[in-house]
Amino acid sequence: MNNKMRLRFPLPGRKDLQEPAYFFDDGLRFECQRCGGCCTGEAGTIYIARDEIGPIAAALKVTRTELIRGWCYPFRDSFSLREKEDGQCCLYDHGCTIYAVRPRQCSTWPFWFDIMRSETRWQKAACKCPGIGRGRLHSREEILGRIAASYPGPAADPAQG
Repeated sequence: MNNKMRLRFPLPGRKDLQEPAYFFDDGLRFECQRCGGCCTGEAGTIYIARDEIGPIAAALKVTRTELIRGWCYPFRDSFSLREKEDGQCCLYDHGCTIYAVRPRQCSTWPFWFDIMRSETRWQKAACKCPGIGRGRLHSREEILGRIAASYPGPAADPAQG
């Protein structure tokens, strides 16, 4: 199997001896169009790390406790945002109501592992997202960093990895 076929993503703190090739080696263009395509539709987990709770609560002008009770449910080591019955994020109302402080999971989209596993998956996401293929060019290194940052859990400390 050649390196183009084997897609492995280095995680923070892991040093791989071999640099694999990816379909995005030359970078990819993306600029959020704020269309809500990734905030609506299929239901899923919208992970909020503990360090994100305060800024989101402040943006909503509520306490941390009010945010957790009204908009979240326990998930892993922190919380996930609730969704409406149709799968739409509870904080989406004709646009993201917390866009400037949206969770890391949201701000790293579409550079999620599941999408970045193959060019086919990237193209499938592009059919639903008008921002894919537009805007600035994101480098391979930046994309790998965003993939790593999109994993639920505390943010990786760039100084340690």
